[in-house]
Amino acid sequence: MTTPRAQVKRLWVQLPFFIWLVLLWMLLWGQFTLLAALTGVIVAVVVTNVFRLPAAELSGRVNIWWLAVAVVTFAGHLVAGALQVAWQALTPRPTPTAIIRSPLRIDDDLIMTHVAVALSLVPGSTVIESDRTNRVLFMHVLGVTSAEDVEKFRRDALGWEKLIVRAVGSREQLRLVMSDAPLFTERRLEEGL
Repeated sequence: MTTPRAQVKRLWVQLPFFIWLVLLWMLLWGQFTLLAALTGVIVAVVVTNVFRLPAAELSGRVNIWWLAVAVVTFAGHLVAGALQVAWQALTPRPTPTAIIRSPLRIDDDLIMTHVAVALSLVPGSTVIESDRTNRVLFMHVLGVTSAEDVEKFRRDALGWEKLIVRAVGSREQLRLVMSDAPLFTERRLEEGL
């Protein structure tokens, strides 16, 4: 049996997801009205109670400055990626592609998901698989012509991870990315796991 205080804490932690579900509902209907908000709340209550998923642990830390930097950086990458893909589509020669294995530093499902979404939404790359146990993303990338390009995309994935952790990661995660700690798989090998 959970205490009332534990229930309030659980509700407080889940509140951002609940609000996101309501906003998503309103976006799907294309209406920001009181009726859309009320039906969104009803749908969010049904979804969160019928389709029970494990609670995602939020760090409780949001840095507004780095969140704004992440949004602006994402918008820039979005435009640059769209232009690059458009150029590749217009050139007559075939576009080289590659599957790139990109290990991450942070052992957190939410951070890994944010990184995968950021990489997938930018035109020219998409995450095709993730290895949750080892914290590795596998990306299909357009325009890879050399080993330097492969390393650039791996650095990009780690850059997104660092940016996202700066915006919403915990203090421990922030310490890991700011100190350029070894990758998660390397740390697991050192610990003998």
